[in-house]
Amino acid sequence: METTLTGQTFKNYINNEWVNSNSEKTIKSINPANTEEVVGYVQSSTNEDLNKAVEAAHNAKKSWRKAGQAARGQYLYKAANILEENLDEVAETMTREMGKTLPEAKGETARGVAILRYYAAEGMRKEGDVIPSTDKDALMFTKKTPLGVVGVITPWNFPVAIPIWKMAPALVYGNTIVFKPATEGAVTAAKVVECFTKAGLPEGVLNFVTGSGSIVGQSLIDHEKVNAITFTGSETVGSNVAKSSAARGIKFQLEMGGKNPVIVAADADIDKAVEAVISGGLRSTGQKCTASSRVIVEEEIYEEFKEKLIDAVQKITIGDGLQEGVWMGPCASESQFNTVKEYVEKGRAEGASLLYGGEELTDEARAKGFYITPAIFEEVTNDMAIAREEIFGPVIALFKAESLEQAIEAANDTKYGLSASIFTSNITSLLEFVDEIEAGLVRVNAESAGVELQAPFGGMKGSSSGSREQGEAAKEFFTETKTVFVKGV
Repeated sequence: METTLTGQTFKNYINNEWVNSNSEKTIKSINPANTEEVVGYVQSSTNEDLNKAVEAAHNAKKSWRKAGQAARGQYLYKAANILEENLDEVAETMTREMGKTLPEAKGETARGVAILRYYAAEGMRKEGDVIPSTDKDALMFTKKTPLGVVGVITPWNFPVAIPIWKMAPALVYGNTIVFKPATEGAVTAAKVVECFTKAGLPEGVLNFVTGSGSIVGQSLIDHEKVNAITFTGSETVGSNVAKSSAARGIKFQLEMGGKNPVIVAADADIDKAVEAVISGGLRSTGQKCTASSRVIVEEEIYEEFKEKLIDAVQKITIGDGLQEGVWMGPCASESQFNTVKEYVEKGRAEGASLLYGGEELTDEARAKGFYITPAIFEEVTNDMAIAREEIFGPVIALFKAESLEQAIEAANDTKYGLSASIFTSNITSLLEFVDEIEAGLVRVNAESAGVELQAPFGGMKGSSSGSREQGEAAKEFFTETKTVFVKGV
């Protein structure tokens, strides 16, 4: 792999060749911690580039299916080893490109290695079941078969983990791929693709095309030779994926964010709850789909919790994620930076009380980056934008609840249902929360962000299409079930 990032140009990868786009244009990726630094350039691709990638994947799908699950798993083991060998470089690229602190970037890359090994092992696991037949002389069984060509569309906030948790199961279960990453994370994505290419995947199995969502993304969604789409990103695009896929009768998988609540019950360990809210809400600069953005606290401990939260937030160090001791980096892009500032102003305008933060940092050390202090609001009502809309930034809204029942009702008052957590020492309360909360990921005495790779991940309501990613659940999306009945002649 190349070790110099500044100014390097990354090509598309189509049919096992690194190629320039037909447009002969590139897109610049800048460092959000220092906008004067160019991390690299990626291709500004055209419909023609996308068509070539889909055609390559289409032509490769039969031979890749016939390679067998065990053989496909071996490629993933090789890719895992290569990614592990290049972990520091990939992580540093991630930090430079989207601002995540280096320890977080290393953790995400290590998670990518673990995901690859998990699905590599799927190569030796069962791919069907034997079912008793009413005919004693017959054999009946099920067999999992791949979908064909899968379009993979990913966001910038987890540029290693999310592509891998989509591509690894898609590949091991026999599908070929056309991968379109968000442009803000495309240099990091190219580094991930390099690991797959060095693992020796056959021609056309994995194809990588960068460019705008309106051109490349839309063409991928609409392409007649694409058999399924797995997407993580905005509601607007996700809705379009659903409509287009449904119209063509193909499978689609959507993860579209959340407005994730944390309930702090009166009997909670307040210090642990504060620590988890800060970690879950502000790590990665709040740019996680599972980030804690609404904190609902029972009124008898509300003031104590609020004071401890503000005291802890004031101690957060903000700066370049490559620097030792920095806890929170910049917003990932100017667009995201402006969005966060706009929501801070919306909160004020709608009558919420800004307790702390929401200030742009313009001192000499941070003047060239997209830095903002975490914002903590109170006196927030559920009809306010900061209570209802996903901000994807370091903004936390505090709510006061008279009872656990009121807290759960407030937590469920959202169109989203991705993740939720509660802090309590009462088993009755936690069981009530688990039963009543409308979220796909439910955590007790733990932050709302995060999921283990071997467990199903996905949301309810407007957060998801209903299917689950990761763990064994991924097989259900990336395969079809074929029932086979065999009778002797």
